[in-house]
Amino acid sequence: MKMCVSASSGSLDAAVDSRFGRCPYFVIVDSETMEFKAVANNSSSAAHGAGIQAAQTVVNLGVKVVITGNVGPNAFNVLAATGIKIIIGASGSVKEAIEKYKNGQLQEVSNPTVGGHFGMGQGRGRGK
Repeated sequence: MKMCVSASSGSLDAAVDSRFGRCPYFVIVDSETMEFKAVANNSSSAAHGAGIQAAQTVVNLGVKVVITGNVGPNAFNVLAATGIKIIIGASGSVKEAIEKYKNGQLQEVSNPTVGGHFGMGQGRGRGK
């Protein structure tokens, strides 16, 4: 299965980057053969919309699973809309994260794990 791990550099030994949209690299791995390729995340330095751009890059790569530390709401919505499984809470190396997923130690999420820039704190204190 073709998987994507957010990473600090472009290898299987790279640390998992906890920031999906702003990670420096996506390491694309065939989970059966462990063959991989590194793809630079060109949207990591975008002023706005890094998560959406990163998600679109990953969708275009044809992956079935994304493994990361956290994912924001905009990236989550793009990935989820295409049926990509989103796995959060990963740490260690890319290789370790894939092994943890294959062993059932990491689980799919159904909601974003970090808030967006908008939508929070806009109720002007009138909420319950």
